[in-house]
Amino acid sequence: MAETLKFSTYHQSNKQSIPVVFLHGWGLNSAVWQPLLDNLPSSFSDCFHVITIDLPGFGLNVNKKITPYSLTNICQHIANTIDQPAIYVGWSLGGLVATEMSLTYPEKVLGLITVASSPRFVEERAVENKLVWPGIKPHVLDVFHQQLKVDAKKTINGFLKLQAMGSPHVRHDIKQISQLVFQHEMANKITLDESLMLLESSDYRIQLSDISQPFLRLYGSADSLVPKSVITHITKFSEKNSDEYIFEKASHAPFISHLDDFTEVLSTWLLTQFSR
Repeated sequence: MAETLKFSTYHQSNKQSIPVVFLHGWGLNSAVWQPLLDNLPSSFSDCFHVITIDLPGFGLNVNKKITPYSLTNICQHIANTIDQPAIYVGWSLGGLVATEMSLTYPEKVLGLITVASSPRFVEERAVENKLVWPGIKPHVLDVFHQQLKVDAKKTINGFLKLQAMGSPHVRHDIKQISQLVFQHEMANKITLDESLMLLESSDYRIQLSDISQPFLRLYGSADSLVPKSVITHITKFSEKNSDEYIFEKASHAPFISHLDDFTEVLSTWLLTQFSR
C-alpha cells in the first residue's frame, strides 16, 4: 500500500465542510497557493476547507521518494492520504494529477478544477510540419532537461519567467512566486527531471470525456505554456461535461496575476455547484 504524504489544512470551520485539495505545478510547491487562500471570502469557509498537498519530492514531502515517479503512484499516495471525498484543484502538472485522481478514484473526487493545464502539454505536428496540437515545443523541454543537470535552481527560475510571460506585471509575478516557493527546500535534480517527463509523456485527451464529476477548466489568454489556441481543441474532448473560463491577459499562473478575478470565479463556481 502507498504511504501517506504530509499536507496542510486551512479554513476548517466545521466538520461538515467539504475538502478542497490544491495541487501545485512542476518544480514548485504548495506555498504558491498562499495568496489565493488568504483572499478567499468568508462565505467559502462556511462550506469548504482547504487542503494543500505537496507532490512527492516537493515542499513538505521533499524527502518522499517514489519509484517509478508516475501519475499512478502519485495518486496512490494522495488517495491513501486524503481519507474523505474532496474537490481537487490542480495547476499545470497538478492538473494532470487531479485528472488522474478523478478517473482512477472517482469515489474520492467530488469535483475537478484544472488551472492552466492541458491533457497533452507537448506540441504536435503532422505531415509537412502542420500544427495539429498547440503546446510546449519539444525542444524547450529538452533544454530544461539539459539545464537541470547543470543548475536546478537556475532552471526553476527560468521556468518561472516562462510561466509569467504574458502577464501585465511579469517582474512582480516572478518575484512573488519565487518568494513563496523558495521558503521550502527545492526538489532534487532526479525528482525534477522525472516529474518533467510527466509533462512530456502524459496524454488524457480521450479520457476527458470519461470524467463524470462537475468539471471546471480555467485558463489564461496570454499563457505561453498552455496557449489560448489549444483551448478549442481541449473543449472538443470535454465540452459535454465541463465548464471553462479564460482570464484575459493572464499568464500561466492566473491565481497570481489576476488574484481577485480568479478568487471570484473559483469561489462562485464552487458555491454554485456544492453549497449545501
